[in-house]
Amino acid sequence: MKMPQRYLFPIFGSSLWLASIALMVQPLISTAATYRRPTSGGKRRGFMERTLILLDVNTRSPVKILNENFLSLQLDPSIIKDGWLDFLSSKRLVTLARGLSPAYLRFGSKRTDFLQFHNLKNLAKFRGPGPDYYLKNYEDDIVRSDIALDKQKGCKLANHPEMMLELQREKAAQMQLVLLKEQLSNIYSNITITARSLDKLYNFADCAGLHLIFGLNALHRNPDNSWNGSSALSLLKYSAGKKYNISWELGNEPNSYRTMVARTVNSSQLAQDYIQLRTLLQSVRFYSRASLYGPNIGRPRKNALLLLEGFMKNAGSIVDAVTWQHYYMDGRVAKVEDFMKTRLLDTLTEHITKVLKVVKTHTPGKKVWLGGVGPAWAAGTNNLSDTYAAGFLWLNTLGMAAMQGIDVVLRHSFFDYGYNHLVDQHFNPLPVLQDYWLSLLFKQLVGPRVLAVHVAGLQRKPRPGRVIRDKLRIYAHCTSFHNHNYVRGSITIYIINLHRSRKKIKLAGTLRNKTVHQYLLQPLGADGLQAKFVQLNGEPLVMLDDETFPELKPQMLRTGRTIALPPMAIGFYVIKNINAYACRR
Repeated sequence: MKMPQRYLFPIFGSSLWLASIALMVQPLISTAATYRRPTSGGKRRGFMERTLILLDVNTRSPVKILNENFLSLQLDPSIIKDGWLDFLSSKRLVTLARGLSPAYLRFGSKRTDFLQFHNLKNLAKFRGPGPDYYLKNYEDDIVRSDIALDKQKGCKLANHPEMMLELQREKAAQMQLVLLKEQLSNIYSNITITARSLDKLYNFADCAGLHLIFGLNALHRNPDNSWNGSSALSLLKYSAGKKYNISWELGNEPNSYRTMVARTVNSSQLAQDYIQLRTLLQSVRFYSRASLYGPNIGRPRKNALLLLEGFMKNAGSIVDAVTWQHYYMDGRVAKVEDFMKTRLLDTLTEHITKVLKVVKTHTPGKKVWLGGVGPAWAAGTNNLSDTYAAGFLWLNTLGMAAMQGIDVVLRHSFFDYGYNHLVDQHFNPLPVLQDYWLSLLFKQLVGPRVLAVHVAGLQRKPRPGRVIRDKLRIYAHCTSFHNHNYVRGSITIYIINLHRSRKKIKLAGTLRNKTVHQYLLQPLGADGLQAKFVQLNGEPLVMLDDETFPELKPQMLRTGRTIALPPMAIGFYVIKNINAYACRR
């Protein structure tokens, strides 16, 4: 007698569902227990059963709901010194930034605390040295470009001549040696941002659909160690006069001031500084209700956590979100194997837990942002931070942060020197997973509603004293409502396979027999983990022109087909016709 259809799909979470999963996993357990190495040349028995993973998702309600701008960007003030700020109006650069909108754009880094604002339109002597032979013509070209932009109304975009860009690259190469030396020595020189520079920065953010968060200098201090807000007030008044919609932040990694400038700002003083800034914002009518973020501590070790605790106790209520930073490794000593160490990937979870504990103790319900994150500090490492391997860290950061309720993750850096940025100095997206293309795909497919994932056949029995760290990372969200190729109710699952073997995943329970679109990312060429080019479903990803992205075309998987994820690969899977209740509203 044929079983009625309703019994073929047990209710998710019910005892019947669990029993069905147990029955499906039982061959896996028994096979693993009796497995013996096959004779040479023979095929291993039970391979399919031993590697089959059953995956289901709770579609009733989200476990977390994040900010619409969850994946956001950071821009380093060093672009003022090396001259690239003058080229933010590039049509290609704006197009690439617009692809990642909606998002926040944080203008800040360690150089935040060395910024000084001058209300002058054009101050060429502050630009820093250019190529000596071409300096006069180079400066004249910048001025002519500025004049042409001023004549445009609305969004101001430019097509810079290639010769002008080559001169800028030559200038930047000289200055970036200075900037890198500063970063490695932790000794920084002052940077002047003029009114003209601020205009260019805001034009870039506005044209790209990004909301600017400006980091103010917290090390501009009075003799009694209180914050000197005179430069900040001048900047606020100028921005208000221009009606620039900006949010604000004060300082960067205040826990590191002792090593940077031999000066300490304790938690009580830091809280007073933020209270003073909030008062300053309220005194400028246009910014009386502007958002304020902070305190942007560094990695949550003992001193940083003590600083955060004191700040939250005294000023936690005046910030709109609590910000902190995380870097995985020292870029000077990184190796390609580091990017696949599960212990390294899991350090983020430990740090998030510490920060959330402090915030919940003093201001329950306060949003927490990861205000600056990158695979490696010290500008990253050539042929490592800018390769396929680093993509595992970036996507795992997004997945872990989302699951733990981090509201926004700001990627350092969109456009910068070094090897951690998303876009290079030829205005091309760095063609690696951890950089631009992965971020673009995440933006288009992944929404802010986070769903619980249930897996069978993945966990192993822990041995005494040993922690099991999974090399198969699986996350699920509602599909982005901004993607009009998918109706509300669709689900996006993204998976990282750090194993050196293919993994087979069977969609079970609520996901069973649904239409699946696959977006499979793999390295292009023979360089493997150190490849600098990436392919989507076998097609290389490259910009078609300054304003046109390649088509991110999915591969449709046959209904009921097992997902076969290649080794060292990343896959996004959109479940189309599931009509998930959690994703319909």
